[in-house]
Amino acid sequence: MESDLEKLIQNDNFLCPGCGRRHHGGLKDCVIGENALRALPSLAVRYGHKPFVLCDADTYAAAGERVCELLSASGADCRVHIIERKTPAPDEYIVGEALMALGQDRDLIIAVGGGVINDTCKLLAANGKLPYIMTATAPSMDGFASSTSSMERGGLKVSLPSRCPDTVIGDSGVLASAPKKLIRSGIGDMLAKHTSLVEWRIAHLLLGEYYCPTIAEMVSDALDVCERSAPGAIDGDLSACEDIMRGLTLAGLSMSYAGLSRPASGMEHYISHILDMRALGSGGHAEPHGIQCALGTLVTIRAYELLSSRRFDRERALSSAAGFDREKWFSHLREKLGRGAEAMISGELKEGKYELKKHAERLGVILEKEDELRGLISALPSSAELRYFMIGLGLPTTADELGISKGELREAFIMAKDIRDKYVLGRLLWDLGLLDEIADEVVSEF
Repeated sequence: MESDLEKLIQNDNFLCPGCGRRHHGGLKDCVIGENALRALPSLAVRYGHKPFVLCDADTYAAAGERVCELLSASGADCRVHIIERKTPAPDEYIVGEALMALGQDRDLIIAVGGGVINDTCKLLAANGKLPYIMTATAPSMDGFASSTSSMERGGLKVSLPSRCPDTVIGDSGVLASAPKKLIRSGIGDMLAKHTSLVEWRIAHLLLGEYYCPTIAEMVSDALDVCERSAPGAIDGDLSACEDIMRGLTLAGLSMSYAGLSRPASGMEHYISHILDMRALGSGGHAEPHGIQCALGTLVTIRAYELLSSRRFDRERALSSAAGFDREKWFSHLREKLGRGAEAMISGELKEGKYELKKHAERLGVILEKEDELRGLISALPSSAELRYFMIGLGLPTTADELGISKGELREAFIMAKDIRDKYVLGRLLWDLGLLDEIADEVVSEF
């Protein structure tokens, strides 16, 4: 995978033989390996001499202090800001705090951390048109090299345009020393590619969405490597942690290439987003995103298995859609998600996916292409095999193990279809009049 990543970086803006588009990622360098931090000063000097380093208390201890020492020893005028909140969230407040600490004289941004720090710095870099280096402290998520930031805005999880880092650094000694929960999170985020890739093909089949087989194959190959390396990464093997980090970097790059999140995010991510929003609204606890995605992937795959055993019935689907009370559903969203529901409702009012005419048109395509659809679903791995694999890695495979109730998992499954204007499993089940039935069955198993 190392050579694949290097080739992609060297051949950025390549003309794709699979889809005919040019793919531009923006990543100029990627250094992943033992003692990779030592490369930071020579890489940083290419972009500026007054770096702004952002981290939190944990990531400062993990690598931030060492980063500042290396930069200062090289003659850089380094300014560091440590986020004081114990568990910083990717929201308006952290962006505002970082922006005020940045000042006007910095010429380079360096992140030291994971998802929250990275997403914040990507926004800062985009806003200030500054070069940006990402220094990872854990192989925890797939957004290292993406050009978007996953943030909480007004209580809703949103994906905001930002910018891809110029350089990603992953020191395997630092990565392997990360909390096991964060390593499991990165593995869970990669497992999500099983469902995201299939759903991308389903959206292409049913709605004619853009699809690139080259990008899909690239992500699938990275997933294979990460699955083989996952047990070693949990045990702290340096080489295995490097594999996970490269896979996550490549997955993020794939989203930049595609110009959308389809290669790496589907129904399983939206289940995680709903869990995040419920925790945000209630002040409760949420597990790391990738860990929630792992359970979301398992649940989604099992739901696809249940769907494949059902008969597609036109009359049932039409009757179910006709009986759907949109205003009642909006009230339910407001009750369960608070202010985060408003952006979801606003999105639906613009999109109108529940309109009967639009539903009938989609249903006609689903029934016409039923055989092809079933063929795509059959490409998913077995939920039983995935569950066994996850248990071996210490990933949660039930709602209880994740720290939520079955009712909360069911709500997340049902609500996931409304997060974004993206055709995922929840929408397919609603179109077929099977959403509540399959939600009840799949949640009862987990």
